[in-house]
Amino acid sequence: MRAGFLGPAGTFSHEALLLDPGAEAFELVALTTLHEAVLAVHSGHVDRALVPIENSQEGSVNPVLDALAFETEDVVIVGERLHPVHHCLLAPSPVELAGIRTVVSHPQASAQCARFLREALPEAVVVTADSTADAVRRAGADGGGSTAALGTRLAARLYGCVVLREDVEDDPENETRFVWLGRAEGSGSRFRPPGAGNPTRRPAGDVTCWKTALIFWGAGSSGPGWLVRCLSEFASRGVNLTRIESRPRRQGIGEYMFFLDLAGSEADSAVADAIAGLRAHAEVVRVLGSFPAA
Repeated sequence: MRAGFLGPAGTFSHEALLLDPGAEAFELVALTTLHEAVLAVHSGHVDRALVPIENSQEGSVNPVLDALAFETEDVVIVGERLHPVHHCLLAPSPVELAGIRTVVSHPQASAQCARFLREALPEAVVVTADSTADAVRRAGADGGGSTAALGTRLAARLYGCVVLREDVEDDPENETRFVWLGRAEGSGSRFRPPGAGNPTRRPAGDVTCWKTALIFWGAGSSGPGWLVRCLSEFASRGVNLTRIESRPRRQGIGEYMFFLDLAGSEADSAVADAIAGLRAHAEVVRVLGSFPAA
């Protein structure tokens, strides 16, 4: 089983993947960007990919949402896991914070550590990297010692850095929701999420908590009350929405698509009826997957 993640080795995605109960059976494939991770599932380069989709501080991870919406229709969410995110300030050798001139960081990491950067390193310039592991690798290559990075303890071990400060995230409860991506049934995939059955064939007495993710847009969206009518299809059937977010459709100002997470499986009658009702209002409705909730 080839499992993709945002690389290089030492990212939070890599860390979360290594903690998966079935990790020892994976052939790990490091991918350069989150967009590439989604498309690697689409192309069959990997069987599955573990990607971040939402952070408790910074909200949704837009490159993943956009890739699912615009780049492919046969990649679906088949599982999720919550992973605590604790950032460390790392450098190639011990150094006083006053000596740090540059901090290399992925934008999500610097946003999650904004207060620490503002208060502890007010003079340092923050430089963007493609991932936290890439940031640590670049800091480790700085022989002068004036460059630090925000990253994982795993990255520190891999790239020869020391931990200057640990747990520098602004919120000690900081966590990221990762999702497993796989090919939709009928696309040649044999993928099933660890420990889960098929939500469209749930056995009698199954008490597993499920989520369903979907995206919809169009057909009257510019008119008054349209979104209320769409969402009322769920409320009237007692289906709880756990997340709703709009994203631009890239077709001009005022054109949006909407991502929903809801409690329940597409196999549940109330959920299925609500989705059918939504199709009467929206031009496009795509179910992005039903999967066991973390």
